[in-house]
Order: sequence, then C-alpha cells, then structure tokens
Amino acid sequence: MLPLVISVLFVASASGCGQPAYSPHSRVVNGDDAGPYSWPWQVSLQYERDGVFRHTCGGSLITPDWVMTAAHCISRSRTYKVVLGDYDLTAEEGHEQHIPINPEDIFVHSGWKSSCVSCGNDIALLRLSRPAQLNDEVSLGCIPEPETVLPNGYSCYITGWGRISTGGPLAAKLQQALMPVVDYDHCRKPDWWGGSVKPSMVCAGGDIQSGCNGDSGGPLNCRGSDGRWYVHGITSFVSGLGCNTLRKPTVFTRVSAFNSWILKTLKGL
Repeated sequence: MLPLVISVLFVASASGCGQPAYSPHSRVVNGDDAGPYSWPWQVSLQYERDGVFRHTCGGSLITPDWVMTAAHCISRSRTYKVVLGDYDLTAEEGHEQHIPINPEDIFVHSGWKSSCVSCGNDIALLRLSRPAQLNDEVSLGCIPEPETVLPNGYSCYITGWGRISTGGPLAAKLQQALMPVVDYDHCRKPDWWGGSVKPSMVCAGGDIQSGCNGDSGGPLNCRGSDGRWYVHGITSFVSGLGCNTLRKPTVFTRVSAFNSWILKTLKGL
C-alpha cells in the first residue's frame, strides 16, 4: 500500500497529477471566473440541511479515494458529500460526481483546536465512499515535496466558490485569483499578521486579492518547475476586518509541513 500511496502523492510522472486538460487562464475576491474544469482537483464540500446539500468549503482531490480540506470546515454533527467535476454550482452540467463521505472516514489532524485557528494544524482528510472517476474534468492535484517553502512573490492561484466580497453572496461559478506568496518573514511582521502566522502556514495575496468565506479548505495552486500544478496551501483564515484587508494576506495551511501526517492517514496508521 505504501509504495502506491507514495507514487500517487509524490511521483508526478507516475500519477499524472497537476496537469489539467483545460488550461487555466490568468471571483474569489477581485479575481475572475476560472476556465471551466481548468482546476480539475477542486471539489465542493457540501453538507446536508433540511434534505438539501449546500456548499460550505472547498477541497482538493489528491488520490482517487481521498480529498484534502481544512479542519475548520468539519463538524461532527453534519453529513457531508463532495462534488467533483463541478463548475457552476447553480447548474447541472453533466460532469459532476457526487460522492458521500461516511462519518468514520473523516480524519481531522489531532493538533487542530477549533477555538484557535491561528494555532495551526488546520487540515483534514476525507476518504471517499467510492473512488472518483478520473477524466478531463476530474483529476488529481500534486502534493509538494516535504518542507518545500516558496519564495516571496511566487505566483500562485487561489480557487473557490467563496463570497465575491466581504458579506456578499457566494459565487456561482468557480473563481480564481492570482495570489503572490508573502514569505514568513514578511507575513509575521507586527503590522501584518504578527504571531498569528506560524512556520507551518503560507501567506499569499492581500489588499485587493484575497480568499473569503466559502473558499476555506480549497487549494492554493502553484506551478512547479516541471510545469505541473501543486497544492501548496489549504485556505485557512482571513482578517476579521474583511476579506481584502491591507497587510492581511490570506493564510493557508502549508501542505509541505504535513506530508508525514498525510501518508500516515492514508495508510491507516
């Protein structure tokens, strides 16, 4: 099992991850409609209320059986499913795969504290009740090598169906926005995030380009030198002053800080 997991997660040439069939073009906040199916590992995490499933967070398909999202997206009192191959949440387009999540197949990092999002460990893994069918509209995102840290200003994209402005409506169509990385030394400055940001996090964007409520759990997509897209971040939190606040870039869980936990969870340890 372990060699298979490693090949799926870390050997890009074997897994075919991070290669969308539909090339992304360059609304999250002040972003643009993404090209349909151009981020094919993006999922909509939905919960059931009054017999209807509603979008609550994003996520990333990292193997045919597993989705990665944020721990703060999960409530043990809710019933969840993931929707893959979606673009417009208000329309049935024919490519969607609706896959239930069994309660026992939700794995939240043991270090996560719901009362302290800035303490870190905002990561969860969801085992799908059946494998996703991989095709042009649904494929895998790559996981970066352990402890990979991107330099300041590195170009990445946030994607999601979150609110298109602070307090505004959720987006219907998948949105994307260019989010340059803000390195740890900048992001931890006292007039930026200060002690709220940890080395196990990555900051990106800020000012007019930001994530917002509903983007949580979704990916920070960054292109590697091999031309593939890697999920370097899991959208974690934004400023309480608003989604696009000056010197308050969006904060993500840094995926490369959790490779060991991801592997152990997928192995069932």
